Amino acid sequence: MDVPLYLRPRVDQPLASLLGAEPFLHSLVDALGSPLNVLLPEAVAANAGRFRAVYRRHRLAGRVYFAHKANRSSALVRRLAAEEPAAVGVDVASLEELRHALSCGFTGDRVMATGPKDAEFLWLAARVGATVNLDSPRELEQLAGLVRAYGLGRVAVLVRLSGFESAAGHGGTGTRMLSRRSRFGTPVRDVEALLSAVERHADAVELTGLAYHLDTTGLEEKGRALEQCVLLMDACRERGLAPRAIDIGGGFGVGYVAYAEEWERWTTALSEAVLGGRPPLTWRGHGYGLRNEGGTVRGSVALYPGHRPNAGPGYLDELLSLPAPVLGRAPGTLLLEHLHDLHIEPGRSLVDQCGLSLARVLDVRRTGEDSAPYLVRLGMNAGDVSLEEHGVLVDPVLLPRGEPEEGDEQPVGVHLVGNLCLEADLITRRLVFLPRLPRAGDLLAFANTAGYAMDFHAHHAQRQPLARTVAVEQEGHSWRWCLDEDYWPITHSGGTPA
Repeated sequence: MDVPLYLRPRVDQPLASLLGAEPFLHSLVDALGSPLNVLLPEAVAANAGRFRAVYRRHRLAGRVYFAHKANRSSALVRRLAAEEPAAVGVDVASLEELRHALSCGFTGDRVMATGPKDAEFLWLAARVGATVNLDSPRELEQLAGLVRAYGLGRVAVLVRLSGFESAAGHGGTGTRMLSRRSRFGTPVRDVEALLSAVERHADAVELTGLAYHLDTTGLEEKGRALEQCVLLMDACRERGLAPRAIDIGGGFGVGYVAYAEEWERWTTALSEAVLGGRPPLTWRGHGYGLRNEGGTVRGSVALYPGHRPNAGPGYLDELLSLPAPVLGRAPGTLLLEHLHDLHIEPGRSLVDQCGLSLARVLDVRRTGEDSAPYLVRLGMNAGDVSLEEHGVLVDPVLLPRGEPEEGDEQPVGVHLVGNLCLEADLITRRLVFLPRLPRAGDLLAFANTAGYAMDFHAHHAQRQPLARTVAVEQEGHSWRWCLDEDYWPITHSGGTPA
């Protein structure tokens, strides 16, 4: 066999220690079943502290809002509710997320309401004093109507913008190009009409800032949007409005794969496999967006950049340090000079290294194919660990049930399949290389699944059980746990008073 194409996960402490506690993890699955999600609430607080350290480095004020949609956990939200109120809030994108955040200890003034909003969502957000991030003039009209109809106090609002100019034309002159289209926010070209509407509804809403959401990893595009928001804040002040914050959304990223060379080697091998220059690396020749057209690779790879040397707080620091294309000063400097607060809405990056998903190996059988001779069936399905749904490719960690048998320590490529009676229920469509062939009863641990992969797509198809979720914390050389819904930051994970 060729050299195994590993994509080994980046694992930091305390997640690394948890993965080393194999008997503990096996006992959890024995008691609670497979699949099982395991969370580290203290890790999310540590991540919030790392983002806050970037704020201090740039001498900026503002709040880190956790994008709740990244994970359904109560433990993570409760742990963040215990952080300094001025530093950490929660971004909710539905009525039920708002209700959940309030029940977990967040007060309304620490809540940012985003996403598509119906009347019930807007009413409760206004009632509890949340800040509403408005996507359209229609939402503004609806919110103002509710405030007046029910005698509510003025609501703090941000207006979310889109369609920013991102780069000059050929040679740096000519028409500027717009940033990629987003379904969220009002186009910048319509900002005058939107601000006029805010002024008309001044009895119901107070403009406290501007916002944007860009679905891109491009630093330059995000920096340009931030710079334009600074200019628009000046325009707002000229109209007599008094916004004080810019919300730049999320998208700070996570590095999933530990080694850059493994990621580069695998993506190169994928192109070779698509061209037929090596055995297939995927189920039925899936190309992840690449295709063979007459001996040439066409298309673009639809994958999350698995190895990211600068992600999360480091990405934010780099963004704030970029040279600004027009005003000539870094975004962090512009914010500081204009006395603007900075709000961010990290989801994936705030729960980086905060958990894992466990699955028991149910069956291992031969396929009859030389390039991928084994199918490994797990006690989970693709909805229970939806890494591939977001283009994330990373190896699971094998946690053996017992000591390996003689001759077992040989790397092997396997296909991981789920527990649904569907051909399409593949945990991953690529060939996964493991250090040895698993056996029934072993566990596979999918590391770093707390952001969008743990429960975002989970379902009850074919009445298969949903994963239960537990919160754990380390005490010396041992671990304590409780059900996610039983975790409170004032108690140990075992449920006893702190």
